[in-house]
Amino acid sequence: MFPRPLAPVAVWGAEMGATSVRRAVVPARMRGGSGTMLLPSMLMFGVIVASSGLLLMIERGILAQVKPPPLHPPHGDLAWRSSGDTRAVVSEDMDYQVLQDVRNRTVRTMCGQKNMPHSIWELSAGQRKTVLRHILVSDKYRFLYCYVPKVACSNWKRILKVLDGALENVNVRLKMDHKNDLVFLGDMKPDEISYRLKHYYKFIFVRDPMERLLSAYRNKFGEIKEYQLKYGVEIVKRYRKSPRKSMGDDVTFSEFLQYLLDEEAERMNEHWMPIYNLCQPCAVRYDFIGSYERLNVDANYILEHVQAPSFIRFPERQSWYKPVTRETLHYYLCNTQRGLIKELLPKYILDFSLFAYPLPNITSEFCRQ
Repeated sequence: MFPRPLAPVAVWGAEMGATSVRRAVVPARMRGGSGTMLLPSMLMFGVIVASSGLLLMIERGILAQVKPPPLHPPHGDLAWRSSGDTRAVVSEDMDYQVLQDVRNRTVRTMCGQKNMPHSIWELSAGQRKTVLRHILVSDKYRFLYCYVPKVACSNWKRILKVLDGALENVNVRLKMDHKNDLVFLGDMKPDEISYRLKHYYKFIFVRDPMERLLSAYRNKFGEIKEYQLKYGVEIVKRYRKSPRKSMGDDVTFSEFLQYLLDEEAERMNEHWMPIYNLCQPCAVRYDFIGSYERLNVDANYILEHVQAPSFIRFPERQSWYKPVTRETLHYYLCNTQRGLIKELLPKYILDFSLFAYPLPNITSEFCRQ
């Protein structure tokens, strides 16, 4: 048995402008006089979407003060995999159900507009190419997974390789090959693509947009020489008035954000391209949106749902991995020019709004804490 299936979800495929949309937020408990759970007003959402006061609200920290429901493990009939062969059953968690409902309602409302793409064949050639090369296929277990870099996609790729028999187990310590032994939807013929999009179970995993950007920045410019030389050197040349010789390993977070601000979303590197550009949920109606914040529980729910062998569990986080903590994100954001962050937010605003993440609080009062 599984929790109530989530309604199909979707995102904008069109390039977004500064006034396109803001996030849908909901307090952990919104109750009427009778004590019943209330969901955010879609009318209010539409008003805020059209409002030209978005950046003013960001500056004053109004939006950041309203938090989405806490991301606790889901309850109900969900059976999830533990370290052994046993299954734990937990009772229903209303907060997470509300979060999922907010996401689904928001995406359906936005994607129901006439000018939104309703299939991948309505996308431009470039948009379609991007999404199809990010959707991985398991024909054996009949599911499609749109991978988002910096949202545990390497571990999902390991799982796909194990399911296909190309890898012995998910904990094999090998350098991840992100191409071989994987099947991409973009490598198939149009009729094969359409059949799988219609009949296979489809899911994505999402993450707080600013946290994802910080993770990409620390990883690519702090550890990966290829990215330092390809992107870092160019960023230093572009944004420093008197650039000295640089190997690209000294790019500041502010310089990185300025680079993102000047780049076209659809031409970005996949590690910092907005999720809506990568996976196009308006054109691809995903059945489940998993959260990075509750990665293991959501991932094991997926494995249970597609009837993967019970010995396959989502890999534990490696001991060497340094996660982006709330304190780390707070430090970087509060030591970056507020104007730069405000200018950048519209480029990622669909990721905030569709997936119910709070806009970053960059008020002076908050940063003094």
